[in-house]
Amino acid sequence: MTWDEAAWRLAQARERGWKVVFTNGCFDLLHLGHVRYLETARTLGDLLVVGVNSDASVRRLGKDPSRPVVPEGDRAQILAALACVDIVVVFAEDTPLALIQHLRPDVLVKGGDYTLETIVGRKEVQSWGGSVQTIPLIPGRSTTELLEAIRTSAPPGD
Repeated sequence: MTWDEAAWRLAQARERGWKVVFTNGCFDLLHLGHVRYLETARTLGDLLVVGVNSDASVRRLGKDPSRPVVPEGDRAQILAALACVDIVVVFAEDTPLALIQHLRPDVLVKGGDYTLETIVGRKEVQSWGGSVQTIPLIPGRSTTELLEAIRTSAPPGD
């Protein structure tokens, strides 16, 4: 969805008294760690919004130059197909702050590799009465580790 389409849908949800949960990330090469993280985030409210870094913003994050592996449109559509995800919005900025301010979620969620103090949007969400939470990561489940395993594995038949 566009930012405005998502904001309109969230306004409808709030009229029903629903709690909106927001998280964001690259979600390049979706894996079990991502899925469990998103399923847990969804339990914190009635509707889960996922902000997805655009391809350009992923490259600016300083990850491996080959990243993202999966284009933003594909990543967004794959996330949208998950039962726990209600809305997906792509953002091109370096951080999701403008998107968070536009959507005004009730709950902001990030992975356990963040501390509350380092979560972008924490102050803003708390200023309008929302909460901020972290979800523990699953050890050994990351896109970086998955890509490394792919690169170092022997060709089929060896």
